[in-house]
Amino acid sequence: MRYFVAVAEKRHFGRASALLHVTQSTLSAQVQALEREVGGRLFSRTSRRVELTEAGELLLPEARRALAQADRALQVARESVHGEMGTLRIGFSGVAVLQGVLSDDLRDFHRAHPRVGLALTELPPAAQIRAVRDGALDLGYCPDLGLDDTDGLQVAHRASTPLSVALRADHELASTPTVTTSALNTHELIIFAGSEEDETVISRLWPAAEEDRSRVRLVGSTLGALALALAGTGVALVPTATERIVLPGLIYRPLHAAPLGPDLLVLTRQAETSGAVNAYLNFVPAP
Repeated sequence: MRYFVAVAEKRHFGRASALLHVTQSTLSAQVQALEREVGGRLFSRTSRRVELTEAGELLLPEARRALAQADRALQVARESVHGEMGTLRIGFSGVAVLQGVLSDDLRDFHRAHPRVGLALTELPPAAQIRAVRDGALDLGYCPDLGLDDTDGLQVAHRASTPLSVALRADHELASTPTVTTSALNTHELIIFAGSEEDETVISRLWPAAEEDRSRVRLVGSTLGALALALAGTGVALVPTATERIVLPGLIYRPLHAAPLGPDLLVLTRQAETSGAVNAYLNFVPAP
């Protein structure tokens, strides 16, 4: 088809073969093969010039459109392979937004790949794992809480998460500029967990509470932990970035000598073939 268009535009087999960088015999053979497929002549050949037959005149605009569409299809595929188009489906936990990590990564990627769509879904860590593995999501941003089964996934450390405490403004600990870890050992604790059944979060974030599990409440969302702290049911152990959430009557205090909180992770499938996903991962800096 491409050879046919070249001959039709040049009206000369010699000039068309030079344009296509093929021998004239190869060009003639390809045109003849097309004519056999059509079932009739496409060109009338004279000693000086090549003219289109009626069938050739009708074929020419269709051939141009077909070649343009084929070129477009190849270009779309190339852009997809190089991460220049498509849609990225990203799951996230609130802490990724509060720490500014997710928004920074999205901004840098969008500036370099403005034609790639970004679809965001807030999900708890365990749900992100399932969605990435099942193909419903391409990437996940979540703390490493409740991540029991990451087989088949690539897990990268993105950032560390320092901890603070959130409490009512009239709580007895509110009068101190810094809350010590020992001061929390006599208070009800509210701790964010990937799920409310994830007992391992206690041993990781607050081992001292393992002896008295009754004074610890696990909550599956950051806002839920803040709501309970504001209600006066205890002191919430939260990522320091949570201080960006301002609620009337709720204050935050730094935690002296606090253990680091959960790591913020980026989840993807192993051996990922999506050009957009691989391009995005190039914009995710090492911690």
